[in-house]
Amino acid sequence: MRDKLIFTWVIVFIYLLGRCLPLYGVDTSAYSILPGNAEILLMQVIGGDVNRYSLFALGISPYMISSVLTQIVVSCRNPGSRARTSPKKVNQAQIALTFGFALFQAVIHVQNLKFRVMDAELFLTELICVAEMVTGVMTILWLAGRNKKYGLGGQTVLIYINIIDGMFTTLMGHRPEDLGVPLGVSLAVMVIMIIMENGEKRIPVQRISIHNIYADKNYLAIKLNPVGVMPVMFSTAFFMLPQLIITALLFLFPEREKLIWWKENMVLTRPVGIGIYILILYLLTIGFSMIFISPGDAAEQLLKSGDSILNLHAGKDTQKYLTREVLGIGVFSATVMSLCLGVPMVLQLRGNLERELVMLPASVMMLTSLWCSLYQEFLAIKSYEAYEPFI
Repeated sequence: MRDKLIFTWVIVFIYLLGRCLPLYGVDTSAYSILPGNAEILLMQVIGGDVNRYSLFALGISPYMISSVLTQIVVSCRNPGSRARTSPKKVNQAQIALTFGFALFQAVIHVQNLKFRVMDAELFLTELICVAEMVTGVMTILWLAGRNKKYGLGGQTVLIYINIIDGMFTTLMGHRPEDLGVPLGVSLAVMVIMIIMENGEKRIPVQRISIHNIYADKNYLAIKLNPVGVMPVMFSTAFFMLPQLIITALLFLFPEREKLIWWKENMVLTRPVGIGIYILILYLLTIGFSMIFISPGDAAEQLLKSGDSILNLHAGKDTQKYLTREVLGIGVFSATVMSLCLGVPMVLQLRGNLERELVMLPASVMMLTSLWCSLYQEFLAIKSYEAYEPFI
């Protein structure tokens, strides 16, 4: 435990250091602390850098997008093809996609940076910044991988730091009397997430290998929140993708009114942007639930082992039943997550909530879910350390 904690702190220190290193040639004096509206605070979760001019300006969004696409492609293949696909090849494909998305985002993002140089030196400076941002993304990917192998919290520890940083900045910028309503909503969201993270649906399973008093206590457990807050973070990354595409098209066609309209409305302070973001979150939550729980694979494993769900035939009947159950739980989880994020945004549109405080309940929601996962990891490590060697 001690060694893992030390290693994680080293990883966090390197990450925080990278967030403080400005890109080459950027005029940092032209930037100020941006107001904490919903979009900026959500982007900080996956980027950490509010002004987005540091070495880690792109954050982990390229990795998130490539990870989702890789998982979708792998899950769509038949079981035989998945069995023949090595984790090494999947990892290599994911790294290649991450590099491609990072390069695309860096080229688009560099157009919005403010530099100290002009004219002839500007193009070379932009190339250097693009190379630095791509290097920053790959460095974050390496740090997350090292922490997953040797530290605590896996790849989410960096997101954990971003959330705490954003919450601390938000709370310090307001008087205590202004925080009553946001903190009340945040407390309610925290309770909901604790229930969602620790609650589960238990499907009774009959196992042929158990013939004792424990035979009636076997079940297949599905969490009420099957994939945690992962869809929230991934939906933020996916929400950035159409923004980048619109920005690129505006660079080629600057006079198109429709593109200008989409550019102005694809933000989390406008109804259109909020609606699209919630839709992405809703679909990703259901999709991730179906992908990671995989009713088809679960039914096939039961069939091969000779086990079965009570009062159901093995095979297609079991698969249909599990598909309905997972889909229902996924819809329920997506609805709860969407309400936790959507209600504060709607209150902001109506003027009932300050835009600097709109993401406080969402930050508490993500922090609670990540803490529950981290706590379970702590318990597992402590249980492992409790065993004494034979020799």
